[in-house]
Amino acid sequence: MSLVEMISASPGGAGSPATTTLLQQGDGKPTDWKKQLKCPPKDRRIKTSDVTDREGKEFEDFCLSRELLMGIFEMGWEKPSPIQEASIPMALSGRDILARAKNGTGKTGAYSIPILERVDPKIDSIQALIIVPTRELALQTSQICTELSKHLKLKVMVTTGGTGLKDDIIRVYQKVHVIIATPGRIIDLMEKQVCKMDQCKMLVLDEADKLLSQDFNKMLDKLISFLPLKRQILLFSATFPVTVEDFMKKHSIDPYKINLMDELTLKGVTQYYAFVQERQKVHCLNTLFSKLEINQSIIFCNSTQRVELLAKKITELGYACYYIHARMNQADRNRVFHDFRKGHCRNLVCSDLFTRGIDIQAVNVVINFDFPKMSETYLHRIGRSGRFGHLGIAINLITYDDRFNLQKIETELGTEIKPIPKEIDKALYVASYQQEGVCEDDDHQQNNGQAQNQNGVK
Repeated sequence: MSLVEMISASPGGAGSPATTTLLQQGDGKPTDWKKQLKCPPKDRRIKTSDVTDREGKEFEDFCLSRELLMGIFEMGWEKPSPIQEASIPMALSGRDILARAKNGTGKTGAYSIPILERVDPKIDSIQALIIVPTRELALQTSQICTELSKHLKLKVMVTTGGTGLKDDIIRVYQKVHVIIATPGRIIDLMEKQVCKMDQCKMLVLDEADKLLSQDFNKMLDKLISFLPLKRQILLFSATFPVTVEDFMKKHSIDPYKINLMDELTLKGVTQYYAFVQERQKVHCLNTLFSKLEINQSIIFCNSTQRVELLAKKITELGYACYYIHARMNQADRNRVFHDFRKGHCRNLVCSDLFTRGIDIQAVNVVINFDFPKMSETYLHRIGRSGRFGHLGIAINLITYDDRFNLQKIETELGTEIKPIPKEIDKALYVASYQQEGVCEDDDHQQNNGQAQNQNGVK
């Protein structure tokens, strides 16, 4: 038997690890398929142990199809993160999973890779459903799944509220294998019998704590009633309130539990506070813009009204600024979200709409213009910086009324929020200043001098 026949006859077939390292060209000579991939430049930035504390597995070790591996590597994903190492093999086996991991450590890849691997493109029906709490997160997740599956013959569709129902109905009647959706819209399509779910045996709940909160009023129980009795549930979240445990006890069978939350906050995010009066906040923000070397920043307010007022103030100060909140129409939200992700603007003012799962690698500064009251909200906000083990800073503008919330959040999260120094070491949040050995040194301050900024950013 020839080598090619042996590979084809092996249990993994053409998509096995053997095939991923050795393929046969027409002349019978082996070729390394990886050399033909269109991969982005390697990310040379320092990463913290949140994503580097790995067991040493490679993506090829999971026996994934070559076409899916091609999508993974062309995304720039070089090695699986700890949550991916722990969850991908179990998800591929078909077992229910209850996974807890920090924001920005690769949860989307942890569930999307096994979902895409297990979908059969020959079956013309919906086979997997990914539910997320916000429209922006649905768009982002859809984009990731589409990129990962670009060499597979799969159709990925996103459907959310705020868009035309008629358009979604037309797309569903075409060939769709994986749907990413917000709960209200997908339930609407199920009730209208547009989405036939009899072949949908995989359900992912991302940001599950939010999906199971009062905001969604037990929508997931209703959603699950449309699925087959025999199905796989993958549940991912950074925080696990009692509602999550209760839901899994009700709907899953012996879930495999993963908990990588030995501490709550990301190691790469250095946290500061500035004690100010309410009327001094805009002046303080102006000072931060002039001194910090911002790549992109996200600035949080506690209400939609304050989001728009602050965005107007920032524009008056002469800085480019977008804003986004839940009361905007969906077309405007989509435009702001995509343009900010593409780097068309350096600063974004937003409400807590933008705290759930949004992954913009270029964000290196998060500013809480209004300090949150809940530690969970604070955790998700600062998690927009320091994505996937990279470094970033979070700056909190604290008034006299916020002093007890500051102490409470420090205690509940087991973290330290330090007084802001006169000069913040750029090695803590600017990639070009980072050297080996400084990624987790929060006390390494004031040794680089000031850099020239244009409009407060570089």
